[in-house]
Amino acid sequence: MPLPPSWALASLATIAEINPRSFCILPAAAQLSVHFVPMSAVREEFGGIDASLSRPLADVQKGYTSFLANDVLFAKITPCMENGKLAIVPSLPHQIAFGSTEFHVLRATSATYPAWLAYFLSQTQFRKFARQNMTGSAGQMRVATTWLSSTSIPVAPIAEQARILEKLAELLSDLDAGVAELKAAQKKLLRYRQSLLKAAVDGTLTAAWRETQRQQQDEPQETGAQLLERILSERRVRWEAKQLARFSEQGKAPHKHWKARYPEPTQPDSSKLPELPDGWVWTSIGHCFQVVVGATPSRKQSSYWNGDIPWVSSGEVRFSRISETKERITEIGLKNSSTQINPIGSVMLGMIGEGKTRGQVAILDIPAANNQNCAAIWVSETDVPPEYVYCWLWSRYDQTRKGSSGNNQPALNKSIIEAIPLPLPPLAELNAIVRLLGSSFEQISDQEAAVELALKQTAAQRQNILKAAFSGQLVPQDPSDEPATVLLERIRAERTAAGAGVGIGKRGRKTRGQS
Repeated sequence: MPLPPSWALASLATIAEINPRSFCILPAAAQLSVHFVPMSAVREEFGGIDASLSRPLADVQKGYTSFLANDVLFAKITPCMENGKLAIVPSLPHQIAFGSTEFHVLRATSATYPAWLAYFLSQTQFRKFARQNMTGSAGQMRVATTWLSSTSIPVAPIAEQARILEKLAELLSDLDAGVAELKAAQKKLLRYRQSLLKAAVDGTLTAAWRETQRQQQDEPQETGAQLLERILSERRVRWEAKQLARFSEQGKAPHKHWKARYPEPTQPDSSKLPELPDGWVWTSIGHCFQVVVGATPSRKQSSYWNGDIPWVSSGEVRFSRISETKERITEIGLKNSSTQINPIGSVMLGMIGEGKTRGQVAILDIPAANNQNCAAIWVSETDVPPEYVYCWLWSRYDQTRKGSSGNNQPALNKSIIEAIPLPLPPLAELNAIVRLLGSSFEQISDQEAAVELALKQTAAQRQNILKAAFSGQLVPQDPSDEPATVLLERIRAERTAAGAGVGIGKRGRKTRGQS
């Protein structure tokens, strides 16, 4: 779409200094407090900046990027750039500021406002374009200074820029208010889900159900302790059947004391655990269920991959149900690694990952193998609904993560998982818990989906507003405005007259303030 006649296209380097040197440091100022802005202090999607952190000048004057108030910070590295880490530096009580070397600094000249630069850089379309022109290796891709400097930007007459920025502030503030409400709703739904999970596993959710059952039942029902006893008995029967099958495969008769080799699950110490409702009992994951850890077939063997057996990676274990996997292995891959096919209804638990992976859970809806970074809890070998174990582990996500071992890379292991305590209600109550949670979670998921859709629509609306702003469609043009071409030509002339490398916007020269 053509720009209005009074507008012009210019390179960013024409209307802004890119990564200017902000000031000369005096040796006597080493202990001076200065502002310090790490990458984490700049929020995504042009969401603001926290410049409250300060450090001694001596600590930051080497190895960091310097900048001033009204400069625009633009993250150059992936994925921060794509995520919209971008900000206009606010007024600085300490005057001097330093920050991450992964910021590009743009200082507006008299041809534009800092906000004009920032809003232009914040557009999703611009960030996609920048992503296509990044240089460097995977994980360390960056927007090069030369590319950024040569990128074209629409320049409106300075008076029209002011009108556009005023209109943007009005429209986007309304959108931002709506986004804030939507995100508040997300947090409320998250808290509600957590409160339901807690109520489910401490007996509160089914308190009324228990009372109704007590009044209606004529005969005693199976308790949690009796259910546990039955689970343990059935577990031993399965072990003995497997041992007999192994003897048969080897053509051997069972020796006299073979049953004595059964590895009795250890009953956890419940003396320090909270009191449970009547009929419930404390057990542990490993006491109730078999826990297995998978493996990754050799990537060097192409015959091990792209087969028919679903294979779960730890990244796919994220508070969900797994009905499909990104990768599959072959029978020969299965046989030549220590992974195994887990039955439907197994509960998967992430064991490693400093992000959010460790401690997350999922339920298998298909038979699948898994890698060594997640464990499979074979809940479906028992009558316990896998949804209950899933919800229990979800409810104690933070405790599970804290229970990891290792200093450099904290991780769970099979022993830690087996020792996780588990409150076990009677089977009838287990089914009632799952039924009540299922209904509530379905409603929460529907509301979360609606909020997520509204957030996406708001984001799209924001981009449409910005597109209109930078194509001259947001406010009417005023014929009396000085055309941008005239202003840009004057800046070029002043730079030429001042000599190479010195011109408007250089250190010591006044630049246009923030709008």
